[in-house]
Amino acid sequence: MKKGFTLIELVFVIVVMGILAKFGTEFLANSYQNYIFSSINNKLQNQSAYAAEFITARLQYRIKDSVISRKYDEDDFRSIEEADEDDNMIEWTQIAIDSFRGVSKPFWSGIIDLDEGNKSALYSPETNTSAINEMIQGLSNGNCDVNDSVLYFVGASSDINEYGWNGDELTDQNKTLHRVVADENISIFKPKVGDFSQRDVFEYYQLSWSANGIALVDYNDTTKMGTLKFFYNYQPWEGESYKDGNSTILMENVSTFSVVAIGKTLKVQVCVKSNLVQEYAICKEKTIY
Repeated sequence: MKKGFTLIELVFVIVVMGILAKFGTEFLANSYQNYIFSSINNKLQNQSAYAAEFITARLQYRIKDSVISRKYDEDDFRSIEEADEDDNMIEWTQIAIDSFRGVSKPFWSGIIDLDEGNKSALYSPETNTSAINEMIQGLSNGNCDVNDSVLYFVGASSDINEYGWNGDELTDQNKTLHRVVADENISIFKPKVGDFSQRDVFEYYQLSWSANGIALVDYNDTTKMGTLKFFYNYQPWEGESYKDGNSTILMENVSTFSVVAIGKTLKVQVCVKSNLVQEYAICKEKTIY
């Protein structure tokens, strides 16, 4: 006697298989979509967090009065407090924080001894221009040295047009930044151009050897995304612009990059999208004092 399935049993099996096929496929599809979304979200979170942290770390050690805003690839600029909504680039003079930290003590003390005289040279106690020189050469891959550096007197009047942002080399000491060179005495800065006879010298200073810039470039009006680039290793006070220095890509697929000044405090926002889910964006904001 042959054994087999009855018609009811076959129909029941077919119905069950149909139900499993319908809901099982949907479950797998939903699981895959959730996995893709989670992966994209994690990637965007990490990318935007990295960019925001990088920008914050750099801007934290800016000369506060030096920050400008402009449109990338255009000559006109303005102070960050007067930035236009369409501006997509900021620049600033970076304090040489690495050499200030030094190894066991600062390589530059940030102090000028006014009692030592200040017309032909500036005496900075506990400063080591030889150590500064070695560090700058190392950080710039040999492109710069201590003789490319400038001093900024803390407390002196500051004019945004006296940092070299307009492409003009600073040819005297009557500007906000002061071009200097090292002396045989490692605690002395000598003027690279002019002298200090017509300029007030303040007790405290900050040293810089490079400007920095960040710009949103190659923006695509269709995808609403561009590339965020970082510029470094250039000296506007010597007539250079960000195009004369080095650059590196911070992040791609950036939809928004903005910096808003509230007094001397800066608020930075970076938003990034994905090519797979373009309507979804992750934004990070940082406040820099």
